[in-house]
Amino acid sequence: MQEPAGERHRVAVLVLPGVPALEFGIATQLFAPDPFYEVTVCGRRAGPVPGAGFTIDTTLGLDTLSGADTVIVPGYLDVDTPPEPEVLTALRAAHAADARLVSICVGAFALAAAGLLDERPATTHWQYAEMLRQSYPKVDVQPNRLYIDDGDILTSAGVTAGLDLGLHLIRLDRGPAAANARARSLVAAPRRTGGQGQFIEQLRAQPRGDELSSLRDWMLANLAQELTIDALAARAHMSRRTFLRHFRDETGTSPMAWLADARIDKARELLETTDLSVERIGRLTGLGAPSSVRAAFHRRIATSPQEYRQIFRLSRTENRATQ
Repeated sequence: MQEPAGERHRVAVLVLPGVPALEFGIATQLFAPDPFYEVTVCGRRAGPVPGAGFTIDTTLGLDTLSGADTVIVPGYLDVDTPPEPEVLTALRAAHAADARLVSICVGAFALAAAGLLDERPATTHWQYAEMLRQSYPKVDVQPNRLYIDDGDILTSAGVTAGLDLGLHLIRLDRGPAAANARARSLVAAPRRTGGQGQFIEQLRAQPRGDELSSLRDWMLANLAQELTIDALAARAHMSRRTFLRHFRDETGTSPMAWLADARIDKARELLETTDLSVERIGRLTGLGAPSSVRAAFHRRIATSPQEYRQIFRLSRTENRATQ
């Protein structure tokens, strides 16, 4: 989105109550030093906006959005409650006026509440992805993405993924050289590999019931075995159909999907805490040959086992300290 020569690209940062300092800083510091951009900060109305442990004194209100080329909505505190109607109206009006809308972390909830993410792909912090999906079922929530560029609306995952998205915007507006230079000044990677899945603490679904808890514990202790639906149903003393229904009722997913995620969870733990080869890890977790381990990692967390280990590997000193 290039502006005519001599004109600056107007970026409006909309701060809502409870905005985190880091997300606010990302939204402003990425663009403010670049003379290509003109950055303004606004609230629902002019005046103080309480942040997470600080206060932002805004001199501008929602009218600012009507003249913006890009509107950025950082996260805010009360995502259970939609922002005030006038905020949602202003966001819709900005979008109708061809502004590019951008959210950082749970800022996506504001865009969703305005109906702007209906029938669109979007992401948010992995801890809130299911909440976004349940609150706004028309949104195509993709929790494994660091950010999603859907043209005129872009959403990013938790906190620092806003930095990834901001550099992506600079790359679009100003070209790769400008984005790389901005990344260097911030001591940040111009592009991060992988998806948000690599940061999720535990991939496997959390149970909502405990009827099959002993079976799930047994599955976790026997990941290296070849486990089938029929064998698991027999161990649970249920018919195949009853077992599948009860397992999905308790976890929200199928036994094989849960097992696949449990195996990746264990592989991630071994990559972080041991020097075991990918081949050995594949045997211990039931993921199989190294090619199968790599395929599972790319499919589920959008990175390779080697890249994952490089990012998350604890040093031997750190390992000893935690034992």
